[in-house]
Amino acid sequence: QVQLVESGGGLVQAGGSLRLSCAASGRTFSTYAMGWTRQAPGKEREFVALISRSGGSTAYADSVKGRFTISRDNAKNTVYLQMNSLTPDDTAVYYCAVTRSWSVDIGFYDYWGQGTQVTVSS
Repeated sequence: QVQLVESGGGLVQAGGSLRLSCAASGRTFSTYAMGWTRQAPGKEREFVALISRSGGSTAYADSVKGRFTISRDNAKNTVYLQMNSLTPDDTAVYYCAVTRSWSVDIGFYDYWGQGTQVTVSS
């Protein structure tokens, strides 16, 4: 079992930046790939970014590529999402998740955090 706690969400103006963090419990953190997903009001949860166990490989949704950066610190059991050039379309609840699969299909993600709200004003 892995427990995940996200933080760092908030209200920001369009063009601004936020850095999300996700702290994981358990000594098996480094054995999982980690992902960020988001869910906007009235929409399905969608993939945002994925990072491999070592941090050497990453993947991004086309909508965030070039603006968001995922990273991880295995010594701190933490994964981050640096979000730059935010737009109102990025407004959503952001969730981190762990997965044993290298996949952008969030159906394969095993454990989820409770989410953190990101609101981007125009």
